[in-house]
Amino acid sequence: MDLKGKTVVILGAGRSGRAAARLAQHHGAQVSVHDAGGEAALAGMDAGISIHPNADVASGLATRADFLVVSPGIETGGEFVQAYAANAGELLGEVELAARFYQGKIVGITGTNGKTTTTELVQRILAAAGLRTAACGNYGPPFAEVVLEGSALDAVSLELSSFQLETISRLCPTVAVWLNFAPDHMDRYRTVEEYFAAKLRIFSNQTGQDLAVVRAGEELGDLAAARVTFTTEDGPADYHSDGVSIFHQGVAILDMSATKLRGLHNAENLMAAMAATAALGISPETVAHALAGYAPPRHRCELVRTLDGVEYINDSKATNLHALESALRSQTRPVILIAGGKEKGLDYRPLLPALQRNVRAVVTFGQIGDKLAEIFGEATTALRVATLAEAIKTARSQAKRGDTVLFSPGTSSFDMFNGYEDRGDAFCSLVLDLK
Repeated sequence: MDLKGKTVVILGAGRSGRAAARLAQHHGAQVSVHDAGGEAALAGMDAGISIHPNADVASGLATRADFLVVSPGIETGGEFVQAYAANAGELLGEVELAARFYQGKIVGITGTNGKTTTTELVQRILAAAGLRTAACGNYGPPFAEVVLEGSALDAVSLELSSFQLETISRLCPTVAVWLNFAPDHMDRYRTVEEYFAAKLRIFSNQTGQDLAVVRAGEELGDLAAARVTFTTEDGPADYHSDGVSIFHQGVAILDMSATKLRGLHNAENLMAAMAATAALGISPETVAHALAGYAPPRHRCELVRTLDGVEYINDSKATNLHALESALRSQTRPVILIAGGKEKGLDYRPLLPALQRNVRAVVTFGQIGDKLAEIFGEATTALRVATLAEAIKTARSQAKRGDTVLFSPGTSSFDMFNGYEDRGDAFCSLVLDLK
């Protein structure tokens, strides 16, 4: 890709946008960054990159560019982006821009849930095999930031969200991992089918020389790449797990007790990572070595403490139904569930069978608290409170020795918190303060 003398407009001044701006400037482009925020949002921009605060539709229609690079948090089909796209030669995202300057192999990872854990696992396994690697994309540093550093990487573990996949055109993973799919982000997508189509783009540039690692039972249609499957359920697949061991073609290849990964959801993440790295010639023995001492990312079924015989688990990363269902499925003790947060337009009724299996009570809070209490009350006792602090106190009052208080919100946090990390930190702090 030749950017010398080209005009590149970046929409969004967050970390992804700034990384794209620096990469484009490094390759000779005339770069400007436009952001709907005020001047403070663009503070600290690199020298030579022009800034345009208070960007809107009018400024978009007045702007011309050879390339328009859109940050993933900005809705691609919205009026704001389309105004800028009207006079741009090509619209692309930061990961697509980075891919055009990257020469190594890509293990691309998508799915509604489990992406970050799998991305970490892949990176750790690649590093243990002696490959020069980095985890990046939707997790860790932006892909453009990694590419700009200039080190010759053998392979990257690239987490790809649906927002990032909307704006790819040439990016082609050597291995594309599809973990799972469930409705999410209905506050951005008009239909579930539109969200699914965005995710499916991870396979769009693959050929028969590439590999697709797919959860068995996912209906993806015909794929150009060869397909390897994994499952924790009955039925045919290349990789199986009962949550205790990992099997490949019926042969046990890894004992999960040798790792800190627990639960069927983590077994799926591990199988996906093993299948992806096996395609690059990495053995199960190397995987076992790589996972020694590995701890899963925070806020994902994280045991905070045990108090009076009750476990308190922080699963704040559960920002959709599928993540909540996976958390419930992984529990072996009776559950007092804390759920709630932002209204995202999701249908929560499919969770009722899971609630009936092992949830003794649900405590709801946040913007969606009333709706969840009404729906979940059809399956179990549902109690509505106003704050997270009240939710924890109420859950404690309902819990008995041998129970688990599971904080798995099932939706995003932005009604009351700055992100799932902020929400999870608040939960941990409040639980650790319990006497």
